[in-house]
Amino acid sequence: MVKLKELNVQYITNESGERSSVILSIEDFEALLEDLEDMALVVERQHEPTISHETFKAELKHDGLLSD
Repeated sequence: MVKLKELNVQYITNESGERSSVILSIEDFEALLEDLEDMALVVERQHEPTISHETFKAELKHDGLLSD
């Protein structure tokens, strides 16, 4: 997750000196988009049923995605 204090943000101001836009590096922009997409998925899936960690591991083993 992107830490706001670590972003190298540059501001564009209007004639009154008020901030009107932001300039970010492509890397920071893409990281922010990825975080935003992740948060949207959390909200979208918040009411889905959950399973225990042991059940999840058993399913992965059954599907051949996790070794014993």
